[in-house]
Amino acid sequence: MPMLQKFILFVAGVAAAWFAVGAQADGNGLLNVSYDVARDFYKDYNPLFQKHWQATAGQKVEIRQSHAGSSKQVRAVADGLDADVVTMNQASDVDFLAEKGLVARDYARRFPNNASPYTSTMVLIVRKGNPKALKDWNDLIKPGVQVILPHPKNTGNGRYSYLAAWGYALRQPGGNERSAQEFVGRLLKNAPLFAAGGRDATTTFMQRRIGDVLLSFESEAELIAREFGKGEFEIVYPSLSILTEFPVAIVDKVVDKKGTRKLAQAYLDYLWSPAGQENAAENYLRPRDAALLKKYASQFPPIRTFTVDEVFGGWSKAFPTHFKDGGTFDQLYQLK
Repeated sequence: MPMLQKFILFVAGVAAAWFAVGAQADGNGLLNVSYDVARDFYKDYNPLFQKHWQATAGQKVEIRQSHAGSSKQVRAVADGLDADVVTMNQASDVDFLAEKGLVARDYARRFPNNASPYTSTMVLIVRKGNPKALKDWNDLIKPGVQVILPHPKNTGNGRYSYLAAWGYALRQPGGNERSAQEFVGRLLKNAPLFAAGGRDATTTFMQRRIGDVLLSFESEAELIAREFGKGEFEIVYPSLSILTEFPVAIVDKVVDKKGTRKLAQAYLDYLWSPAGQENAAENYLRPRDAALLKKYASQFPPIRTFTVDEVFGGWSKAFPTHFKDGGTFDQLYQLK
């Protein structure tokens, strides 16, 4: 290659690199690291925010997504993945990043509603016709019932399923910690496997046809319907379940390094906007906006719920008690 052509290509490469760095420094791009089954929500949300940002700030913005099991995601961020924001499905994962100094310790007070822009709950997804007649959590411990759920130690979906069953047992007449532990142990024995994440659990149940019931977020049921058809399964609302929250946070060290704090703040703030809340409802996540929740009441049946704070004293107590090495889950798993 002639020397002049080499020089032109070198200059072009340097210019492209400087353009990319400049775009990043100007705060025109961000990475959202999120949990496994949030793909569809953010696939719809990101164009809404991009349109809003261009209208209000006069800038185009590139938004990149990363999705996997929630705990795997936060470990990746702790190990250096340059997330500008994290949008998770349980506070314990964001707390982990706060302990590492990546997220503010008071992140839950920096946005409304404990930094959770929408909620959901755990439901039972059964096969068409509900052949095993599964109606409530107590049916899941019967002999011959196969329960599909993600790994409770590594995924938010799995932890919520585990805690939902524990809280249900605890609140039955005469329920106590010992009876709840026994109940959840029997449920785990009915799990032929633990899926790697929420989407993997869905694939196991729907495509591989393993199991009689899938434990998942209420919102995941609609995603299953879109992919496999509404007639392939039924949703069973148990008599009592857990309120699932989805905390969001800015990764302070990253946005300060990249100069994207203003953009990251706006990106998360917009989740509480009318458009952001409508998008939540359209993706079968229960919006915080009371008027919108009423508007979409037909797709959100009333259900009795409890919170992690009410039953377990918050994630700061629930996580080490149940999910850290040597915790209750490990003890039950050894018996499985």
